[in-house]
Amino acid sequence: MSSDVSPAIQRSATRLGDDFAGWRRVLGLTAAQVAERAGVTRDTLRKLEHGDPSVGFHVVLRVARALGVLDQLTSSIDPLSTDLGRARADMLNRRRVR
Repeated sequence: MSSDVSPAIQRSATRLGDDFAGWRRVLGLTAAQVAERAGVTRDTLRKLEHGDPSVGFHVVLRVARALGVLDQLTSSIDPLSTDLGRARADMLNRRRVR
């Protein structure tokens, strides 16, 4: 772990990597298949799956798309999906369409 990476960031990167690897296994895909679908190298995918926080954000998004979980990832941080976010929706540039 790099000295400039906080323990909380490292824990989150490791958990995210474990989750990506878990989705890959659940879907019955090899690392080579996911890497090809995401347009990244197997080494880059390995780094992501092993919690390397230096992996680029675009890689995270491409792998999520390749695994079919990009919408879930995006929705998981939507402030309007929380009570606090809905209560302070006027602070956002958008509104949730119902």
